[in-house]
Amino acid sequence: MAFYVFLEWLIGLLLIAGGVFAFVGSLGMLQFKDFFMRLHGPTKGTTLGIGCILVASMIYFSVVQPGIHVQELLITLFLFITAPVTGHMLAKTGLHMHLRYTRDTRGSPPELRDEDVGQGRVARPPQPHRPASEGQQKRRWRLRR
Repeated sequence: MAFYVFLEWLIGLLLIAGGVFAFVGSLGMLQFKDFFMRLHGPTKGTTLGIGCILVASMIYFSVVQPGIHVQELLITLFLFITAPVTGHMLAKTGLHMHLRYTRDTRGSPPELRDEDVGQGRVARPPQPHRPASEGQQKRRWRLRR
């Protein structure tokens, strides 16, 4: 009996903490001034909030139904792996596109090299020359005639 009361308290605490983290992350996305500051809301606060909610769901369904439910754990791991990568890619894109930033955030850190920031948009790398297939060569030969 006491074990189930402890699990209810743990599930309730995780749900409340998850809701608070998700709310603060979403609020930060609205309140922060520039693009680089807004990246922190969804990549940190909201990710931790959704993670807490998913862990609470995993504990609840493992207690209520027979067997261990790991689907929520897999979703949480996927979320924790992909959110930082996405945030990093968005930050690099913002640097390459020269998005405006607030001077208070030190949006131009000194540790960046010139090739990381660049002067314009990043050019596409040259496409490697592929030899034409036999069918393409025959079509070119017919067009030349």
